[in-house]
Amino acid sequence: MKNLIFSIFICVLALSSKAQMMSVAQQDSAFIRENYVKSQVQIAMRDGVKLFANIYTPKDASPTNKYPMVMQRTCYDVAPYGKDDYPKMLYYSRYMMREKFIFVDQDVRGRWMSEGVWTNVTPQIDHKTKNTDVDESSDTYDTIDWLVKNVPNNNGRVGQYGISYPGFYTVAGALSGHPALKAASPQAPVTDFFFEDFHHNGAFTLGYGLTFPVFGFQHPAPTSNSWYDDKFPKVNTADGFDWYKSLTPLKNIDKIYGDNFFWQETTQHPNYDDFWQKRSIIPHLKNVKNLPALMVVGGWYDAEDLPGPLNVYKNIEKNNANVYNTLVMGPFGHGDWARERGHHFHSNVYFGDSISTYFQKNMELKFFKHFLKESGDGKTGLPEAFLFDTGKKEWREFSEYPVKTAQKVDFYLNSNGKIATGISGNGFSEYVSDPSKPVPYTEDPKQILGFSPRNYMSEDQRFAGRRTDVLTFETDVLTEDMTLGGEIMANLKIATTGTDADFFVKLIDVYPGDEKNSLYTPKHITLGGYQQMVRSEIMRSRFRNSFSKPEPLVANQKTDVNFRLQDVLHTFKKGHKIMIQVQSTAFPLFDINPQKYVENIYKANESDFQKATHKVYADSKITVEVLK
Repeated sequence: MKNLIFSIFICVLALSSKAQMMSVAQQDSAFIRENYVKSQVQIAMRDGVKLFANIYTPKDASPTNKYPMVMQRTCYDVAPYGKDDYPKMLYYSRYMMREKFIFVDQDVRGRWMSEGVWTNVTPQIDHKTKNTDVDESSDTYDTIDWLVKNVPNNNGRVGQYGISYPGFYTVAGALSGHPALKAASPQAPVTDFFFEDFHHNGAFTLGYGLTFPVFGFQHPAPTSNSWYDDKFPKVNTADGFDWYKSLTPLKNIDKIYGDNFFWQETTQHPNYDDFWQKRSIIPHLKNVKNLPALMVVGGWYDAEDLPGPLNVYKNIEKNNANVYNTLVMGPFGHGDWARERGHHFHSNVYFGDSISTYFQKNMELKFFKHFLKESGDGKTGLPEAFLFDTGKKEWREFSEYPVKTAQKVDFYLNSNGKIATGISGNGFSEYVSDPSKPVPYTEDPKQILGFSPRNYMSEDQRFAGRRTDVLTFETDVLTEDMTLGGEIMANLKIATTGTDADFFVKLIDVYPGDEKNSLYTPKHITLGGYQQMVRSEIMRSRFRNSFSKPEPLVANQKTDVNFRLQDVLHTFKKGHKIMIQVQSTAFPLFDINPQKYVENIYKANESDFQKATHKVYADSKITVEVLK
């Protein structure tokens, strides 16, 4: 009876929450129509190409009541396109919308209603000498210049924001140098496609296989209709694992995407050559003139662009003096800070209530109000870094990041399956990696055929640790809390019978066997003994010495393979254990390494794939930063 009552209670809560969110959405939609007027413009860039924008101006704007502008530039779309059609939301946050700004949404060059030719992560040109030297920075400059001169009743201040690809445009916009751009918030920004999104340390993110139609076709003229809908592959199964397996080796994908220019670019540039290097925005974040105030936002469980916000914040901080630059990292998947669902989950882990709303009201709105409507003197009252501890499930404020007082601790991977701190043991652990039977990256088949993977970054790892081709190392039960805060470095000492190999390293929080489920834990989940992934990363060993000049491994020779896992802020609580898993496949999140060195894995033949035995020596270590 108790269980029945509990189940009814949870159902009522869920239905009530859903109804409430629908009601709020209806109120937001009505608010826009009642308070904003829409206009549409084509803005000429310096080379003559015209970019389309929707502009939403508060109805009470006047010469005595001027508003700042907040702009998003996007490659997706700025629909609805009808002059009298209004969106359900302006901005991602209703708090920004109700505060009232002049909102500008622009299609970038070559996309949707804008003219020009589309380029993925347009290379940045630092020193422009002629009008044909155009990039996203120049397009942003020209757009802002037109807006402040032509949009009635603006106060001369502009802010820019964007999540994911629009986050990249926001970083590029911050480099434009336009004096009217006072505040920018790159959120989960794309920064380098060789290390995030489509690759991780050179390994191809096969789980993005269904995204290529969006990014790999030009449209012949401005359009408000999708031109790539018929380009998606036909998937006639619900089993994404088997569907992706049928596309191995990768050259099988040519049958699907042979006319997709982005797929062709990807396969023709398997290494970090000039093509990829010039598409990285990071080298340009140095000694930038007229940088606006920055609030860089990301999610600790962002499966797409976790490196982006961390790299943007750190490089701005390191290479630009006296710039307002703050970092926010929450317990979010990709862009989830823009979505309020009440009880906040990532995968099956509950982190608290209304966490997105807290960020929107107390961080984001405060930032834009200060720099666009108030004094803009930088005295916002916001911390330098506002980071969520995903173990204690609480926000923490830092006056600097990374924290200089953090203590580096080495976790050695002993051959007895134990993690030892400070002193390495002898011997090695080994496993056989068979490309024909790769380790799945998830137990959740739904995310495999999604647009991009999302939930795996905090999933239970027991399914993997019980396989013979996954090495597991763990500490004893912790007698006190241990907070890891900062960077993580994997220093593996390996040997293999093959001439190439991937190594996928996972940092895991092992719950006690008697851990109780939360009030909101899904009923099919048991948290007792749960192995929550906290962080992971893959390394393709051919790139161990250089990402631009790969080289094979020497069979059976002990070799260093060093690489970074992304940053973390996570408290492993007393009574928990710390676990590290090492494996060579995480399929179909990443493509399968043949384990025989070939010049271009995208061109590998089926006969190139071979079993290999991998050794991980006991002087391998994972270096973490511990906060006291």
